[in-house]
Amino acid sequence: MSDLLVYLSPSWREEALKRLQAELPPEKMNNVTTSMSNIYKNCPGGEEQFLFVECKDGKVTRVETGTGDPPQAEFRIIGDYDIFSRISRAELGAQKALMTGKLKLKGNLAKALKLASVSDRLNKVLSRIPTQY
Repeated sequence: MSDLLVYLSPSWREEALKRLQAELPPEKMNNVTTSMSNIYKNCPGGEEQFLFVECKDGKVTRVETGTGDPPQAEFRIIGDYDIFSRISRAELGAQKALMTGKLKLKGNLAKALKLASVSDRLNKVLSRIPTQY
């Protein structure tokens, strides 16, 4: 169990950034420039947490996790910790979670839907991190 990284911890964040940069070249990310803050409600321990991801010209440039206010982002996605952890384990698609009301989006919905395939690629990489939820 010691080789599992705690979800959203600093070590998990470092591994996420390393893997996203190594496995998702700009062309796989459609050369997009965007950012998103996932806001996690009902987290273990009771504190609200966030996951922030930023892409510039298709390159993942920043991944941050923490508590409190997340960095400003083009998209803000709000949901329960359990829903986000299921998405990160590839048990639930982000687009399905959004369309069924399990996640709430603040930002341009039309652009978000165009970026759904990019989000799926990010989540696929994250799902391969050995993680303790």
